[in-house]
Amino acid sequence: MAPDIVVIGGGPAGSIAASLLARQGARVRLLERQHFPRYHVGESVSTSCRSIIELAGALEKVDSRGYTVKQGLLLRWGAERDWVVNWPEMFGTNAQSSWQVDRADFDDVLLRHAAEQGVEVIEGAAVQQVRFEEGRAVGVDWTHEGRTHRDDTEYVIDASGRAGILSARQFRDRRKHDVFRNVAIWGYYKGGELLPRTPGGGINVISSPEGWYWVIPLKDQIFSVGFVTHQDRFLDRKGRYADTTEMYLDVIQESETVRELVSRGEFRGKVRVEQDFSYSADSFCGPGYFIAGDAACFLDPLLSTGVHLGMYSGMLAAAAITSTRAGEVDEDEARAFYESLYRNAYGRMFSMVSGFYEQYRGKQSYFWLAQRLARGQYRNLVERERTPVPGDAAAAAATAPESAAFAAITAGLADLDDAARAGGAAPLGADVLAPDVLEGGLDGKHYDAATGLMLVTSPRLGIRRTADRVQTG
Repeated sequence: MAPDIVVIGGGPAGSIAASLLARQGARVRLLERQHFPRYHVGESVSTSCRSIIELAGALEKVDSRGYTVKQGLLLRWGAERDWVVNWPEMFGTNAQSSWQVDRADFDDVLLRHAAEQGVEVIEGAAVQQVRFEEGRAVGVDWTHEGRTHRDDTEYVIDASGRAGILSARQFRDRRKHDVFRNVAIWGYYKGGELLPRTPGGGINVISSPEGWYWVIPLKDQIFSVGFVTHQDRFLDRKGRYADTTEMYLDVIQESETVRELVSRGEFRGKVRVEQDFSYSADSFCGPGYFIAGDAACFLDPLLSTGVHLGMYSGMLAAAAITSTRAGEVDEDEARAFYESLYRNAYGRMFSMVSGFYEQYRGKQSYFWLAQRLARGQYRNLVERERTPVPGDAAAAAATAPESAAFAAITAGLADLDDAARAGGAAPLGADVLAPDVLEGGLDGKHYDAATGLMLVTSPRLGIRRTADRVQTG
């Protein structure tokens, strides 16, 4: 039987989209080029992902893997003192946490979960092309174990990662951002430590004159330690060393902070290098198709946004397809909803990262930028009952509107809130409208006031008009 939806790619974007669609009763076939588990970088996961994983029904599986629990981040940036973003302090004692993960294991868990939801998962499948008729995606041609297959389908979700079946290969509309033509070099240590005041299991991000470092605590006392710099500086330095391992170890020694953090650890094995060129496609969707995750856009990993953007777009694509097939919205509305929400999420993160590369603006400048990008809307995400102790400057700063916006954006929570607030809904996971949110909404640049579309998760995932939600809520 032909699938209703073909998903290309089994990373977080593809697995989440496939799981959510299958849980709504759709026949889903997922084509993955590799055989899982397979290595992948991007170990630091935003707290927003926890809500999406729970929505897909995989939270218990992920929680059981023993990953390091992540409660925030610490940035040592420019001439400033350390900046601490502590999610429990920012969002209250019931705040979500996330994880620092082994992506080979994490992605495998999500893919196997998709199969358990009824998704037909085919590994080792090489997609040749997405077929179009009169401008609409109507099928996928692929090969597997020497045999050629030709699927007809209602919808295609391209979650093929940087390979970009549609944007890079067929449409060739992927545009690189010259400002972020960076290269990452990284490896792993057994043993190490984090900077003082780092939130539990948090990532350390440390600037240098030529780029920035990450230090991520994985389980079993393994630390992922990397350095990101511009391609020109990387190539200029590379010729001075016998190999990338010698270069990597020298780069680690150049930072007094990073050198100290790994001084009690033992370098383990292979050094990896990867281009971190940021890019985005001209369009994220079209008739019969949605482009999700890295297949649509990629951003410098400074704020650990990759997994969040992948899962967020996978969820939005599943919601758009589900409601279109159910006749709750028309296809043009669903595509506009997906395009504006996903592109807004990417653009906001892009602006934040761009600001950080101006290393000497100062912390308050970044917080101000976050507040402007958030348009003042995310103060409600800070726990309302939280009352700072008089004279406690740290507690007061934690609930300031500017720092609240910064935390909401970097945690991915602002995007989840946007998806639900678009037409006046409550935040993701809520099943009733919040009056103060209903009065807010988003400005006219991103949403059509005439349609008033919003993401809903109860009684099932989908897109609704505000009027429909109010009448039935």
